[in-house]
Amino acid sequence: MHPIFLSLLLGLTAAAANVFGGAIIVQRHWERRYLKYFMALGAGFMLATSLVEMLPASLELRGKSAAFLVLMGYLIIHFFEHTVTPHFHFGEETHQDEFVHPHKGYSVLIGLLIHTFFDGIAIASGFLVSEWLGWIIFLAVFLHKIPEGFTVSSVMLASGRSRRFAWGASALLGAATLAGVLSMALFRHHVAAGLPLAAGVTIYVAASDLIPEVNKEPGVKMALVVFLGVGSLFVLDRFFHAH
Repeated sequence: MHPIFLSLLLGLTAAAANVFGGAIIVQRHWERRYLKYFMALGAGFMLATSLVEMLPASLELRGKSAAFLVLMGYLIIHFFEHTVTPHFHFGEETHQDEFVHPHKGYSVLIGLLIHTFFDGIAIASGFLVSEWLGWIIFLAVFLHKIPEGFTVSSVMLASGRSRRFAWGASALLGAATLAGVLSMALFRHHVAAGLPLAAGVTIYVAASDLIPEVNKEPGVKMALVVFLGVGSLFVLDRFFHAH
């Protein structure tokens, strides 16, 4: 299957996970406590994928200058998620007083749209480099898509928006992911820039967004799930290269 077509198909799957995440917060009967396990598993898997797979591949494609693009990707997300939006975290937003002004909810949405756009860049870049890298990046992206949709819908509800609007915001995140895939398809010859930028974004989401949320949970259970996420990458790597 052509890498771009496969990227689009999997980008659509990741987008559907965003919408599903939004449904969890909009439809009150969904069980939410399992989201923290998704966060922990996704954090470990994403961190391992970005450092063990994406970073070395980026250096092979672009050499030492890839490190600058990784740093740029990291700082781009920091700027939009924690500078433009001072109050931001993954998970359910319960501090309605922080979102008295609706523009704060929109600033969170913008930050997440930038982030999910790079999710699409990451998936397409991976498949343009190798099928193995594409699948591993897709899994890393997919694992945090449900918490992502949950987060944006929760923020919209906290800022006084309707449940339909909140669910629509999660669909926008999915659309941004597809836009990232399409952008990389159009500029496929610039994969040597797209992959390291996406690597920086992935490192940020794993280490600066997801891990702090996981660390809020008492006990060692969540920490062990993070290690499970890391170990899963190495198990898949061993299985793939053994066949």
